[in-house]
Amino acid sequence: MTPTAKDTGTARAAAHVTSRWGLMPVLPRDPAQPHRSASALELFFDLVFVVAVAIASRNLHHFETEGHIVDGVGPYLMIFFAIWWAWMNFTWFASAFDNDDWLYRVTTIVQMGGALLLAAGAGPAMQETDFGLAVIGYVVMRLATVAQWLRAAAGSPEHRSTALRHAIGVAGVQVLWVVWWLALPGGPTVPGFVILALTELAVPVWAERRSVTPSHPHHITERYGLFALILLGESILASANALIDAFEHTEAIAPLVLISVTGLVLAAGMWWVYFARPQHERLATVSGSFVFGYVHYVIFAAAGAFSAGIEVAIDHDTHQTDLDGVVAAATTTVPVALFVVGIWSLALRNRLPRWADAAIVVLAVAIALSALAPFSLVVAAVAMVGIVVVLEITRPHRTVGLS
Repeated sequence: MTPTAKDTGTARAAAHVTSRWGLMPVLPRDPAQPHRSASALELFFDLVFVVAVAIASRNLHHFETEGHIVDGVGPYLMIFFAIWWAWMNFTWFASAFDNDDWLYRVTTIVQMGGALLLAAGAGPAMQETDFGLAVIGYVVMRLATVAQWLRAAAGSPEHRSTALRHAIGVAGVQVLWVVWWLALPGGPTVPGFVILALTELAVPVWAERRSVTPSHPHHITERYGLFALILLGESILASANALIDAFEHTEAIAPLVLISVTGLVLAAGMWWVYFARPQHERLATVSGSFVFGYVHYVIFAAAGAFSAGIEVAIDHDTHQTDLDGVVAAATTTVPVALFVVGIWSLALRNRLPRWADAAIVVLAVAIALSALAPFSLVVAAVAMVGIVVVLEITRPHRTVGLS
């Protein structure tokens, strides 16, 4: 999962030789390729997956506004794991082996179809514990990934063992998911899900022991950053909904406008924190790459839950829920705090002065606890501004070139 210094220029040149079917061999990409950026297919892929995130977030919102927060958070984290894990596996594979021939595109589009099936199954899974459609969608995505790894095994002798391990491991776990869905007494259970999720996480660790796939660090961090932006866009939509509702419920116009403004400030602060420092250096080692990838589950899940929290705040101030004010505020402030702590632990910790590290952690805790205070979202927004100020004070000097 982390780049190597090995020159793959000769191998990549061979990729221009196509077969009679218009296919190119799946060869390793150059991890030092200059100006590597996300492809149009990858951006399309992200948009499809964010639909699944939006549906999961919407269902979490329904649980929260009805007062069933504990009942909603567990299924949300389960569905989000499936979305995030399929997205992450494709992202790392594409960084290392994307050859952009027609079969690669088709297998990627099949994964998008699986994501839509998963999105359609998110509601039944979260509301009725009916994971049938969600499991089918997930398995479709993962089997398409198996096909891509098999192509990499066929086209890249130096990474054949690793690619086969990925393919075998992923395929084997899909069998276990089907068993979890169909064959276990009492139906799908949370402990069973946790065991299988940990098994999924273990597959890349086991596979990459043979040889490390040549992922491009700048490309990977760009891909993660773009997905974070799309997730934060969901919270911007929620802030816009607050303004729309403000003009429809004029008796609550002041608190709704306040939700919109503070929601924007919090989302902007989350963006600021995420992109405060370069993250590609964290991918310099195999262990660092795994930490980078896996910690983003918390970061991305928190971003998805944040937009649901804004919607809950709107429901609370328009009297569409009986949820206690503190609990309603916590559905927003806790995800924001988790997002900040996740990024701090991943990209900021030990890169800032000690006082700055301490200040960010204290302010993140203050964001979470602001749910207990009057005007909680205002308090959270002020604390977020404080975090941004700390990051800017400690930012290394930059020179700006003018063209």
